[in-house]
Amino acid sequence: MLLTFAQQLDFSVQEVERLLSLSQQELLVESSIQEQLSRLDVGLLRQTLPTAGAILAERLPPFYHWLKFELGMQRVPDSPDHTTRWVVNFLNRQESLTHLIDLHRSVPSAALEQAIPRLVSLFDSVEEPVIRKEWQRAITILCLVLAGAARNQPSLTTTVS
Repeated sequence: MLLTFAQQLDFSVQEVERLLSLSQQELLVESSIQEQLSRLDVGLLRQTLPTAGAILAERLPPFYHWLKFELGMQRVPDSPDHTTRWVVNFLNRQESLTHLIDLHRSVPSAALEQAIPRLVSLFDSVEEPVIRKEWQRAITILCLVLAGAARNQPSLTTTVS
């Protein structure tokens, strides 16, 4: 997971570890997180939502199956619709990072950390490098916020069953 964050966001592993040690409040206002969010090419992401939606529709169900049966997670979405809708709403500034954290509060930190590289890799098949990289960066920065919040809130740090 640390390497995924470092590679996708051009951070050193030490910087990733520092970010993951911040409280949720600190993480949400952290300048490097805000810079990463502001650098996202929201126009490109919006333009390529049909591509991302197709990828999520195809690849999230097996990912959810893996979460449920390999990691033993109890609450797993039954379709990719919720995730796709959330991403669309986030790009349209109708969702917040705080709400994303709240939605994932029940996900054990260990499971979340195991899932991040696999989730980011869902976009590996995108042929156009610019589009692939931008979607992977977007998913990675959202996951970094989730992982940091999960590590630093007692209610999020339960173990995987």
